[in-house]
Amino acid sequence: MSVIVITGGSRGIGASTAEHCARLGMGVILTYKSNADAAAAVVQQIQSSGGKAVALELDVADVSQFDRFRDAVRHNLDSIWGAATLAGLVNNAGHGLFNPLEAVTEAQFDGLLNVHLKGPFFLTQTLLPLMGEGASIVNLTSATTRVATAGVAPYAAFKGGLEVLTRYMAKEFADRRIRANAVSPGAIRTELGGGLNDEFEALLASQTALGRVGEPQDVARVIAMLLSEEGSWINAQSIEVAGGYFI
Repeated sequence: MSVIVITGGSRGIGASTAEHCARLGMGVILTYKSNADAAAAVVQQIQSSGGKAVALELDVADVSQFDRFRDAVRHNLDSIWGAATLAGLVNNAGHGLFNPLEAVTEAQFDGLLNVHLKGPFFLTQTLLPLMGEGASIVNLTSATTRVATAGVAPYAAFKGGLEVLTRYMAKEFADRRIRANAVSPGAIRTELGGGLNDEFEALLASQTALGRVGEPQDVARVIAMLLSEEGSWINAQSIEVAGGYFI
């Protein structure tokens, strides 16, 4: 069985991706930062549908946890799936911040940097020895890297950095046939940045060609495709999943 790691898998896009991938027959190791109950609920949902999953605690912003996490992944691969390697990694965990440039503090800047760029860089590096030949890496970026949205400059800048990093991963991991792609969501109904109220949702829907905001499963289906054989000839790409946002 192909086993994948999804960071930030207790809610939103991460949870939907975990459930969708499990339905496709993948084993899932999902991470959570603090909400163990939400993570357990995702695992229970997967198991009740006949899949296999495990939730592991991880703060993606804290690189010092990564060696311990790698050891836990290795242990669960062997004990639950009888496997030695991972087939995929989804760097999804993150948080938003709405603050104009002149008001962003250094602590806020560093927090976004650590979770959206530094974390994915070093977590991928740490898990690379466990990645199997032909594995797939999917990095979650954002449509805000293409459409400048006042108030999210640090978030968008680091997501832009992750988009560039994705191409370098594809280049440098090619000798092991490991693919790396970015998925760039537009306006999605999640809790990131505090969620959507009715007025804000209506505004975002009006700016989207298909006339609505996206749902987590809209993004999850694309991520799952990139992790599967159906996406085996897609590499070094950034795919915007946004329903036609600001076109």
